[in-house]
Amino acid sequence: MSAPRPPAAPGHPAPLVSVVTAVHDPEPAHLRECLASVADQTWSDLVEHVLVDDGSTSTALVELLDEVAADDRTTVIRRTESGGIVAATNDGLAAATGEWIAFLDHDDLLEPDAIAAIVTAAAAAQADVAYSDHDFLRSDGRFVDPCYKPDWSPERLRNQNYVTHLVVARSDAIERVGGLRTGTDGAQDHDLLLRLGEVSSPIVHVPRVLYHWRQAPTSVAGGSAAKPWAFDAGVRVVRDHCERVGLGATIERTAHEGVYRVAHRHAVAERRDRGDPMPLVSVVVPTRGTSGRVWGATRCFVVEAVRSIVDTSTYTHLEFVVVADDVTPAPVLAALADVAGDRLRVVETSGPFNFSAKMNRGAAEASGEFLLLLNDDTELVDPGSIDELIGLVTGPVEGPDGSAGAVAMAGARLWFADGTLQHGGHVYHHDLMHACLGWGGEVPGPWPLRPLAVARECSGVTAAAALVRRDVFDRVGGFPADLPLNYNDVDLSLKIRADGHRIVWTPNATWFHFESRTRESRLLDEEYAFINTRWHHEINNDPYYNPNLAPDRSDWLERPLRSGAPALVTRPNVVARLAQRVRNRTS
Repeated sequence: MSAPRPPAAPGHPAPLVSVVTAVHDPEPAHLRECLASVADQTWSDLVEHVLVDDGSTSTALVELLDEVAADDRTTVIRRTESGGIVAATNDGLAAATGEWIAFLDHDDLLEPDAIAAIVTAAAAAQADVAYSDHDFLRSDGRFVDPCYKPDWSPERLRNQNYVTHLVVARSDAIERVGGLRTGTDGAQDHDLLLRLGEVSSPIVHVPRVLYHWRQAPTSVAGGSAAKPWAFDAGVRVVRDHCERVGLGATIERTAHEGVYRVAHRHAVAERRDRGDPMPLVSVVVPTRGTSGRVWGATRCFVVEAVRSIVDTSTYTHLEFVVVADDVTPAPVLAALADVAGDRLRVVETSGPFNFSAKMNRGAAEASGEFLLLLNDDTELVDPGSIDELIGLVTGPVEGPDGSAGAVAMAGARLWFADGTLQHGGHVYHHDLMHACLGWGGEVPGPWPLRPLAVARECSGVTAAAALVRRDVFDRVGGFPADLPLNYNDVDLSLKIRADGHRIVWTPNATWFHFESRTRESRLLDEEYAFINTRWHHEINNDPYYNPNLAPDRSDWLERPLRSGAPALVTRPNVVARLAQRVRNRTS
């Protein structure tokens, strides 16, 4: 049975969808397979394929284009000389007649129902733009490395074109942003997505592998060495985007291909250099003055946590609100006063340990516009961490109508004492987890998305080191007193998101976290029952993870056989069938 078809919009001629492909000297066999994957769509009678030959020199390729030009569902445009992928794609857009545009590279493949699935999802959501998951097609014909993406994630898109393929958009939305922008070759798809995100809402994600990206020697899918200039172009398009949305950050390449450093701390530094008043940050730390051994030495945890900020932080407009149990030794409070001086405010409490109640009490006594929620068993690593977090929570509201919201809370990367990862953002995927817990602290995370190397939206972050807007914290009611030990930061995070805001985790702000060195670590059944009852749907449906990934894990391991083809199955028979279909159409 073919996929259901939405009605064509009034005034729009058939076909409904135009697949646009710029062609420049691919292997003829690869182009034939690409053509066949379009011809084999379940909506084939509602799809046109617009091919723009950008000055190809291969005789065999020119002959193949001559063959397919005779088909009334295929339009072939010939450029006499190569103008690059932007010029060629814009020529294709000008010739396209569909209400929807889909972009397909000249050697890649679509799943048979790709167009039907993605356009149906976009139309149902009344969206202008939609994207899907993809995987890679190796030279031996096998599908590998499925790229299971999060839902729309604007901060992540600034730092990494996590979308790439497959993208479809309404033709009028593409016209509204002016098509592909001259001078962006190599990063033209990233640039288009950033500009569409500035004017379009919602943007829909279809969590299925609908696109197979060929790992050809000349493709970025084959490695960064193929087109190193593409990543330099990426820096430029992200910088242009930041200027358009009023984000004063600097953009740099990183050691990880396709991942950029959008340094928000520089926006804070610019305000400081201009002499603008800096917002007060209240560092709220609960403690009972515990001491212990770390790295072979004894330390008083809260004193060293505060000292690490006082001595090294580049952000200095701070107050320290220390919520101290009545058992906290007087010498500890004296040492804190020596370290923090007149920036210290001690709030005394008593009774059984209740993290939520203590943090709420500290927040009520704080004066700052922002609250830095901090465990006492931490030590600042990166001096610019607080600047970075402030830059994130003072960034722009995303989307034309603000529907994506502003960032209200930003969380830091946390390392255990041995340098392994304690916190890389929360993952709520049938359980409540820290991303890649225990992985090497400097590793970028699993291929191909490298989630530990990129600032990205998360459903939640740990309150062991997180900056939150004071007004939002107060509006959502702070931490729940019913969760004295565990999951209190999960509840806070989900309330912030329910209030219409985003939460971002960043690897560019780092603390050590000597986990649970200052209290007994216990998991209470009643606490899990509370959080699961209140947030059952959210715990089982994390929009920044992916339903194709294995449940009860946080390391992006895929479910079995979800990557587009069974393991160890090769493509030749499928490719031969598709290629024969093209020959039948053109004979």
